[in-house]
Order: sequence, then C-alpha cells, then structure tokens
Amino acid sequence: MTVSGPSERGSASIQYVFILPALFTLMFAFVQGAMYYQGKTIAIAAAEEGARIAASEGGTLAEGQAAARLYVANTTVGLSGTLVSGAGSADQVTITVTTHTVSLVPAWSPTVVQSASLPVERITG
Repeated sequence: MTVSGPSERGSASIQYVFILPALFTLMFAFVQGAMYYQGKTIAIAAAEEGARIAASEGGTLAEGQAAARLYVANTTVGLSGTLVSGAGSADQVTITVTTHTVSLVPAWSPTVVQSASLPVERITG
C-alpha cells in the first residue's frame, strides 16, 4: 500500500488539466470528420442523381442540375452555399456539386466537391 505524502497533493487535478483538453479536441475532430464525410456522401449522391436524370433518354443538362439542387435542398444536413454545374457532350454528361459542410471551428467552412459522369442513353434499333 502506497501512502501519498504532502508533495503529491493535487496531482490528479493537474493531470486532468492536461488530459481533458486533448480528449475534447480529439472528440471534436471525430465529430467534424463525421460531418465532412456526411457532406461528401450527400454531394456525391446529388451529383449521381443529377447525372442519371441528365443522361436519361430525353433528359437535359438543366434537368440534371435541377435534380441535383433539389436532392441537396431536401436533405437536413445543413449544407450551405451549394453550387451545381454540369457539362455534357453527345456521349457523356457530368454533374459537379460544390458545397460547404457544417463546421465546429469558427470562421472555417470545409468545402466539398463531388462529380459524377454517365454515358448518355440512346435508343438504337
């Protein structure tokens, strides 16, 4: 059995002063990473939905961009500043979604950019 003397009094409090900020920082980093990952997932899903609409038989690039915007608008994630752009040719269409995720760090807005490309559907006979 160890008997602590007067020189060790309060040492547990000092240990918490150093350990707790590191633990809270790690916890907030995990939460921020999860928010960024969720934003990326929503952005790629929106880009894929827009590309699917635009590449369908009779679909247009404008319809694909509108579908991607609507997909992001219907989520409750808290994405902001979403921009949807598209490019298309006779063979392929690409939809790009650029957005900002929620941040726990003041004055920092993580940017997410995701693109999806699909070949244009054509009925041949």
